[in-house]
Amino acid sequence: MTLPQAERMMFEAIASICIETGGETICRYALLPGFAADTEAGCLAALHEGEVELSGQTGPPSCVRRRASRLLFTEIAPGVFAHRGAIEEPGPGNLGDVSNIGFVIGENAIAVIDAGGSRAVGEEVYLAIRERSDLPILAVILTHMHPDHVFGAGPLAESGAEVIGRAGLSRALAERSGNYSEGFTGLIGPEGFLGTRVVSPDREVKAEEMLDLGNRTLHLVARPTAHTATDLTVADLASGVVFAGDLVFAEHAPALDGSLKGWQATLAAIREEPAALLVPGHGGPTLPWPEGGAALSAYLAALEEDTRNAIEAGVPLSTAAATIGRGEAANWSLFDLYNARNATVAYTELEWE
Repeated sequence: MTLPQAERMMFEAIASICIETGGETICRYALLPGFAADTEAGCLAALHEGEVELSGQTGPPSCVRRRASRLLFTEIAPGVFAHRGAIEEPGPGNLGDVSNIGFVIGENAIAVIDAGGSRAVGEEVYLAIRERSDLPILAVILTHMHPDHVFGAGPLAESGAEVIGRAGLSRALAERSGNYSEGFTGLIGPEGFLGTRVVSPDREVKAEEMLDLGNRTLHLVARPTAHTATDLTVADLASGVVFAGDLVFAEHAPALDGSLKGWQATLAAIREEPAALLVPGHGGPTLPWPEGGAALSAYLAALEEDTRNAIEAGVPLSTAAATIGRGEAANWSLFDLYNARNATVAYTELEWE
């Protein structure tokens, strides 16, 4: 009889990684996916045959008994799991676990949707998957370029997963990786961010693609510029669950890094598409659809109306940014961290129509 994953004694490889910062050595143990075995000897044998090379690694890796993941995943439909990220800014207490993450288990393989904001979070995603299945992780699908969704991809890629994103994601990550890494190191702290790297997609989706997990198909759709210029949605055709990434926000204030008009058009299109449940990029982690998109639609409409009124009245951007969208403040957490920038992006776009 095969024991459930959570009850089997398994061993995973770990390695110490360190950096020097401010005259101090900071270290942590990093999980090394891809060497799991039922016994410590089997894990060590896999390490002997395989290659391990992590930045900052000190000494040879070792094998320890697999522990439980620190992330809570809920089975929102048969074989479909979702994790709700914290509704807060990245910091030492959450290690960048501030966005929603999902995975889907087919008969032959598993696909992960988004990966969190640090290697440490990605390691926890891997462990959460392994509590439920030892099937190969076929793909990690990145819904867009923002660091809180992509920085955890490293361990999943090391486990053998193909990294998939929308066309243009590789270029966007290359252009922003330095700023993203510097920013998240400052927010999370050097220890929490240790070992984190940007993983460029192995494959980019230009229009639509189907991903077969074994009697289970995911529909990947590259969206026009909206929340960002790299937005991708993932629909599990078996359950009707749609992973929308940051094309849909709940509770957490929306962040505009693309096109206001494009976002409104894309959101309207998604509202017309069938979905039993929708997983937003933040909040939820599930929303009824299409009614679950009403709050975001209202915010974007207010952003557009206030911006057009300010432009028509000749109010300069420096003044308008402080007032555009303010009527929506009570409806969103972290509103003051994001709204002024949203107003700036919207004003710049609509001013030159």
